[in-house]
Amino acid sequence: VKFNNCAGNKGVRYETNSLDFKVRADGTLYAAHHLQVPSKQLILVVTAWDPQTLGRWEAMVRFLVAEKSQHNGHKPKGRKAVPGELVQQQSDTLLPWRQHQSANGLRRQKRDWVIPPINVPENSRGPFPQQLVRIRSDKDKEIHIRYSITGVGADQPPMEVFNIDPVSGRMYVTRPMDREERASYHLRAHAVDMNGNKVENPIDLYIYVIDMNDNRPEFINQVYNGSVDEGSKPGTYVMTVTANDADDGTTANGMVRYRIVTQTPQSPSQNMFTINSETGDIVTVAAGLDREKVQQYIVIVQATDMEGNLNYGLSNTATAIITVTDVNDNPPEFTTSTAAGWCNIEQPWKGVRTSVAITRDLTGSLMGQAGSRNWGGMGLPTTTGTHSHFSFSQPKGPREEIQHFSAAVDYEMNRAFMLTVMVSNQAPLASGIQMSFQSTAGVTISVTDVNEAPYFPTNHKLIRLEEGVPTGTVLTTFSAVDPDRFMQQAVRYSKLSDPANWLNINATNGQITTAAVLDRESDYIKNNVYEATFLAADNGIPPASGTGTLQIYLIDINDNAPELLPKEAQICEKPNLNVINITAADADIDPNVGPFVFELPSVPSAVRKNWTITRLNGDYAQLSLRIMYLEAGVYDVPIIVTDSGNPPLYNTSVIKVKVCPCDENGDCTTIGAVAAAGLGTGAIIAILICIIILLTMVLLFVVWMKRREKERHTKQLLIDPEDDVRDNILKYDEEGGGEEDQDYDLSQLQQPETMDHVLNKTPGVRRVDERPIGAEPQYPIRPVIPHPGDIGDFINE
Repeated sequence: VKFNNCAGNKGVRYETNSLDFKVRADGTLYAAHHLQVPSKQLILVVTAWDPQTLGRWEAMVRFLVAEKSQHNGHKPKGRKAVPGELVQQQSDTLLPWRQHQSANGLRRQKRDWVIPPINVPENSRGPFPQQLVRIRSDKDKEIHIRYSITGVGADQPPMEVFNIDPVSGRMYVTRPMDREERASYHLRAHAVDMNGNKVENPIDLYIYVIDMNDNRPEFINQVYNGSVDEGSKPGTYVMTVTANDADDGTTANGMVRYRIVTQTPQSPSQNMFTINSETGDIVTVAAGLDREKVQQYIVIVQATDMEGNLNYGLSNTATAIITVTDVNDNPPEFTTSTAAGWCNIEQPWKGVRTSVAITRDLTGSLMGQAGSRNWGGMGLPTTTGTHSHFSFSQPKGPREEIQHFSAAVDYEMNRAFMLTVMVSNQAPLASGIQMSFQSTAGVTISVTDVNEAPYFPTNHKLIRLEEGVPTGTVLTTFSAVDPDRFMQQAVRYSKLSDPANWLNINATNGQITTAAVLDRESDYIKNNVYEATFLAADNGIPPASGTGTLQIYLIDINDNAPELLPKEAQICEKPNLNVINITAADADIDPNVGPFVFELPSVPSAVRKNWTITRLNGDYAQLSLRIMYLEAGVYDVPIIVTDSGNPPLYNTSVIKVKVCPCDENGDCTTIGAVAAAGLGTGAIIAILICIIILLTMVLLFVVWMKRREKERHTKQLLIDPEDDVRDNILKYDEEGGGEEDQDYDLSQLQQPETMDHVLNKTPGVRRVDERPIGAEPQYPIRPVIPHPGDIGDFINE
């Protein structure tokens, strides 16, 4: 037996499940002593186990035992079963229920044979059904026996793959087998008599599908991507490709081997890479990888089963794309030793129009990988005193303008710059490169003049003043500066934002004056600050403008009198039960607010007679009754509130106090609340009487309307309701005949020549389609009591 644990089989030991056979260290299986094999075939299980890892592996070995006569009397020699060899080569009949001879004749042994597995090759062409083996019991000489099989493939899905002749015991396969669909079947054979009684114990049958090479290897991916650094040494790992074969991996059918078919391009050698035939690992095999010459290789890999035999194996291919990554093996170089460019203040972040440096890892036929540290140049201006205006950014393409401004340049300050620029790679040069890692060049930059916008030196500008200054007061001068000293330009001022329209600005000199009174308590004030924006524009070509913000901090003055709070309250008609807490609100801020002074006016005298105020603190006081009893009602109590401003302001506010009877908890009762509204007992009774009279009148009117409606329905109409055409639909069973039925005599609708037939009609009665002639006759006055037969009464109804 062959065994390989991928570690050299060091320390591996072998065992068998039989004491009659042993296995040597080289895997040779031999008989332990002289023995007679009673059966025609023998099955052993060989176990290999590793004492260190405790791993165990098992394999089944089957022997076919030949007769002595076939070997000239020599000892029986075991041989390994050939795949696909069936038991019926020795005998097509199995006797699984063995009988032995004894002194009393034949008797059944309780131990049955172990039936060897039955091998069936997959993809067999038939013809079907194809016989596999015949099973029978030696008791069929005594009684009639019926054979059957059960299990997956017989009476369980997939159904009827195998069947058995119930009389002869011949078992058949009914269709081609597919090992990739199912590799083995476990059936049980049964033997019963004609009455269904068990004659023999069920016997296990194992059927194995022998693998055929009917599946080609399949790669996991059709395209594999890998990378390797340029200049890598031979043997450098690149990537691994993997292909799987659905056939049996323990046989040659499923053993896959790899090889490289083609390599594109074949530079500098046609064999730059090799592949491990068993693992699929791709490694470099030759030196000379240079990204500046070849950036990418395309390798076609072939996987073949049958251990790589191209004559018998099935193959498949995949593509491996190998990218050569850049290393810093080329230092940067300037294209010229000097360069020139121009700039202006409007383009402080644009590059100089002349590129100043490249590297062989950047451009040309020896380019590096764009975007890598090896490819990006890092420039540094070295001229002292002027380099603060310039900086360098990472270039994004070959020969890109890489010089930038880090500060705005001013034509009025510097009209030209002279720089010395040094460039180097961000990454150090690769080992073994004997070259300077940096380069220098001179750069001249000319500054062009453009029209710059005026600017306010102080922006935002903050001023402080008291609120309430009169209209026309000069606040400040908010002027701008034009940086274009060499241009004769005038600056004009205008308002850009003035939410309350409180300010004016002089268009020539920028003087700010008030257009209205500034009020700190206005909604336009945020945190005591009023903010306005102004525009300064020059008359250059093209014109330029700048904005400035003026912030006015308004200092509060005492210009708002306090207001009493609350405006309404209620109190019990007897004192000492409850009081009213009062306070004041002032739109001003400290120190023009509290503490407040609350007092009652001397006029009218009844106020101080009935009420009193008790001070609680600087912001609160209590209003209560001075007398022992005050009639329920609503009273307007004037209170003078004075703030603490300088000078102080006062305000006389009126609080409406409802005086009402209270319960023991000090709450107004319901009747007391009504009484407090100003209505006495007599007024309440009068209101109730009026409500009762009004309801009585409504009730009488409803009764009268019901009675009148009843009388109306009792009157007899002059015509039968069925003949009343006012609310009926009359059916004439006639339809128009179209255009042929539209030939009417329209002369009947015209004005007649004589009016005798109209004038002779009874006054007051005429057709509605006739034109009235003369004055309309007057209707006679109806009698007070209409006649029952009068048509007028009918119309009235």
